[in-house]
Amino acid sequence: MTTDPKMLELLVCPITGGNLSFNRKTQELISLKAKLAYPIRDGVPIMLASEARPL
Repeated sequence: MTTDPKMLELLVCPITGGNLSFNRKTQELISLKAKLAYPIRDGVPIMLASEARPL
């Protein structure tokens, strides 16, 4: 996934509504408030709490 800053501004954590950051190494979107990492599969962010891993 390419990290378009404008896209990151639009995406929020589905649990907290807080900002997300992109972890290039793990290819995940990180919610520090929820302490969750949402996976990105084939360039598509999977924004489901059931798919997120705890930090």
